[in-house]
Amino acid sequence: MSADFVIHMAERGVYMILIVCGPLLLLALAVGLIVSIFQATTQIQEQTLAFVPKIVAVLIGLIFFGPWMLSRMVSYAYEIFNNLTKFIG
Repeated sequence: MSADFVIHMAERGVYMILIVCGPLLLLALAVGLIVSIFQATTQIQEQTLAFVPKIVAVLIGLIFFGPWMLSRMVSYAYEIFNNLTKFIG
């Protein structure tokens, strides 16, 4: 196993994490921005108002994006386990 191969596999792992987590992070970012604008315009500074909508949005996002995220992770794990001989040898 060469150093280039290890770097390539680490790069693919980080890329997979970004692809799988990206939709939920963007959803939380968008909801947080909307809530922040709402708080700034109404001058309501309640701390729970910032967190509860993001948690609800991420849970709803998991319902919609969950099957896609799971299929991406399973295909990545299948690819790693299928090429296990390259990792050991």
